[in-house]
Amino acid sequence: MNNQSNFNQSNQSNQSNQNPQSNQNNLSSQSPQSNQSSQSPQSNQSSQSNQPSQKITFLPKHGHYRNLRVYQVTEIIYDITYYFAHRYLAKGDRTIDQMVQAARSGKQNIAEGNQAATTSSETEIKLTNVAKASLEELLDDYEDYLRVRHLEQWGALHPRYEAMRTYARSESIKSTYAQHIRKMNDEEIANLCITLLHQSSVMLQRLLETMQHRFVTEGGIKERMFKARTDYRNEHIGK
Repeated sequence: MNNQSNFNQSNQSNQSNQNPQSNQNNLSSQSPQSNQSSQSPQSNQSSQSNQPSQKITFLPKHGHYRNLRVYQVTEIIYDITYYFAHRYLAKGDRTIDQMVQAARSGKQNIAEGNQAATTSSETEIKLTNVAKASLEELLDDYEDYLRVRHLEQWGALHPRYEAMRTYARSESIKSTYAQHIRKMNDEEIANLCITLLHQSSVMLQRLLETMQHRFVTEGGIKERMFKARTDYRNEHIGK
């Protein structure tokens, strides 16, 4: 009896499922609105609108200043100048502080200019130019030192001039200058620094020219910010 009862109930259930009106009611219960709400294209579109199709960036990327050859050279100039000034100038001579500060200014303004470049091309150019001016001041100090002491400033005809230039441009100077200067006299050290200062001046001039070209072709931070905002509005808000 139980099996028969279960079978009858099963048939009744199947008949009710085959009832068109029942099927229509079932279909009507699956509201298109509910389907639309589950799929929520509007909400999807809204969430997607907050996600840019590509990464937005208007801040330029720059390499670290320590990787700049000119910074590496000015760091060597600072170290040599600190040694030279305290080794060969009389204690209490104000030139010691002036030379050390000029060497430090050259090095530090290159670093600060490189870091400021992310948000201000103007500051980058200004600080780089300050670095160049500080190193030119230091160059005068070395030339004055040689002149007033009747020491020779090595020119192109000096027998050691080319060797000094080659050493100043070499990669090996980074790891050997600290030992070499302790074996050199004041004339040799001064001429080495003069050579390094001439080379750094050329590199800074080229760097300034690169900055000017980049500013003319790419614009400053305000222009890049405006362009990034305009592109975003055209892509997302204007749809």
